[in-house]
Amino acid sequence: MAGEGNPLLEQPRQFAKESVQLIKRCAKPDRKEFTKICQAVAIGFLVMGFIGYFVKLIHIPINNIIVGSA
Repeated sequence: MAGEGNPLLEQPRQFAKESVQLIKRCAKPDRKEFTKICQAVAIGFLVMGFIGYFVKLIHIPINNIIVGSA
């Protein structure tokens, strides 16, 4: 049993070690990369907004037909 660590502490220790390695590998994006990411996010927001709008636009008349006939 000599040399074995506490199994309850081993997983958090390994997680912390891997987290530190990940943070060390990460690099701050430059201005060009940051702008591209922002544009992609904005386009995603717009697309999801339009999809939600059209779903709601179709849903309201269908709901009125169903509720109106009852």
